[in-house]
Amino acid sequence: EYTTPKQLEDFVKAIKATKVTGEFNKTINGHTIIDSLRAILELNANEFYRLYGWSTERVLVFTRVSTGRSPLVAIRVANLKPGAVVLHGVAGAKVDPIAIQIAEIERIPLMTTDMPIEEMREILRK
Repeated sequence: EYTTPKQLEDFVKAIKATKVTGEFNKTINGHTIIDSLRAILELNANEFYRLYGWSTERVLVFTRVSTGRSPLVAIRVANLKPGAVVLHGVAGAKVDPIAIQIAEIERIPLMTTDMPIEEMREILRK
């Protein structure tokens, strides 16, 4: 959780993300970095909701993603939606069209980055 809300645009710049779709003129209250395969295979619905912490207006950063479809499908069927989603390690052009369509339907800003995870964690701690 952040002590004060942050601009999503600043988050995008900090992690050198590529915008895929959505409206980025909003604030966020935190972020969570999660292994996408682990989340899909191991977390039940209640555990998935705990990823949000105190606020759904946070960015979920999914790692170990190949096309982005699975994390977006999981979000689509969940009742709570994140403020934004980052697909780590996927080039913007490689994002699955269904993932993009789900982000658009749910009005969730979607972006990608290939910044090393440890570097991203360090930058986001500041």
